[in-house]
Amino acid sequence: MKTYFKLHRKPVLALLLFSSILLTSCENNEDLNIAPETTISDKDIFKTPARIEGLVNGIYKAFKGASLYGGRILLYQDQRGEDFINITANTYTGYESWNNSYSSGSNDINNLWSQAYSAINNANILIEGLAVNQGVITEEKAKQYIGEAKLVRALAYYTLVINFGQPYNKDAGASKGLPLRLKAETGTANNDFARSSVAEIYTQILKDLDDAEAALPQSYSTADLNTTRAHVSTAIAIKTRVYLTQNNWPKVIEEAQKLAPQTQAPFSTTASEVKHALQSDITVIFSSNYATVESIFSIPMSSLDSYTGQSSIAYIYNTNLEYYLNPSGILGDAQWRAADNRRNLTRTVSGKQYFKKYAKPSPFLDYIPVIRYSEVLLNYAEAAAKTGNLTLAANLLTAVHQRSDASYVFDSAVTSDQNQLIQAIWKERRIELLGEGFRGPDLLRNLQTLPAKGDSKLQTPAVLPTDANYIFPPANTELSANKLY
Repeated sequence: MKTYFKLHRKPVLALLLFSSILLTSCENNEDLNIAPETTISDKDIFKTPARIEGLVNGIYKAFKGASLYGGRILLYQDQRGEDFINITANTYTGYESWNNSYSSGSNDINNLWSQAYSAINNANILIEGLAVNQGVITEEKAKQYIGEAKLVRALAYYTLVINFGQPYNKDAGASKGLPLRLKAETGTANNDFARSSVAEIYTQILKDLDDAEAALPQSYSTADLNTTRAHVSTAIAIKTRVYLTQNNWPKVIEEAQKLAPQTQAPFSTTASEVKHALQSDITVIFSSNYATVESIFSIPMSSLDSYTGQSSIAYIYNTNLEYYLNPSGILGDAQWRAADNRRNLTRTVSGKQYFKKYAKPSPFLDYIPVIRYSEVLLNYAEAAAKTGNLTLAANLLTAVHQRSDASYVFDSAVTSDQNQLIQAIWKERRIELLGEGFRGPDLLRNLQTLPAKGDSKLQTPAVLPTDANYIFPPANTELSANKLY
């Protein structure tokens, strides 16, 4: 008896791989008569290598949703910090995140939740389907595809837990987190699903990343594929981020050393096939070459597959100018000098500085960065500083900073003092990773207050780690569908 994947319209968690189906449902005339248009047989989905590859593409497509790594999650996470000032109070372009006023009914919350769980479910469907449909593709290819699915699932869960769960460092992950769904959902039967603890979710994320590292290829045939599809270095790099979020400094160091084995500049990868290194000019990464070896994983855009209007982070920041850079934030810090090349990723309009890392005009073809090599070096620097290796930490920090401001020298009083050095690394993260979705998560992982900010027109108060709105509220769609949440 055949089973079918049905597209349910009711609960968010029943959303399936509609994007994958669209990629593969018209492969040949025979396929037009497989089943009614809202049903796809699991037997038919895994019938050919091309269709299976379509499912893999569908996982990336779901991960690329506008509310996820199509760009807007970067916006939501950055606006929790103090480095941007909102102008429009537009709830459709992240104002509720900037104002820390999300409710369970907010569009951003429900869209983010839906998109992340859609990516997770697509990954689960592929993992399960390949286990029971063996022989259609080679064992090696199946292993790779499962590795890609697990990496996307890990990143989707990481994104959910850092936003909707209490910070791991609050209580070593003992708080309730999210429903940890590891089985394919093809109907509404399993909507009622209890939440796992934050610690359990992190354990699964790291297991998926370890599995992915063992399964993924070292490289692909082109630089663009090395940037837009997961490979071994992708899994390693993301693990440095996850372990940093847990304050697990030894594991950050262990993973980072796989990609940066040197103890002084130039820091570059030697063991893996993709030789990651800092691009000499950071503006190249955000303008003319999105596939340098610094870009470990990015989300591609094309003229046939991009976001426009309020769905686009480029439109919000650079075309419609809805946020300007806070002169009292990192923009005004002495560590970010006027001579720094990263200033060229901003522009002045009517006396205010605006952010233009994503500067392509419509149809907004900027690739969206997920993880870059510079982040790995800064993760490594923080872990080294926390464990007392101040020389290594200072060397890593200096390498990132001098890439864009070659004459800048950190004062010896900073590099010889652990607390001052860590503060300098945190500032460097705000400069280097500005607009890439890090300020909010960095505040939360360090259990710091979300700062007050604003100007004469709009202000928002500080949010303490004990306040209910320190984390995002669960989505209404989940609360209405899941009685066990």
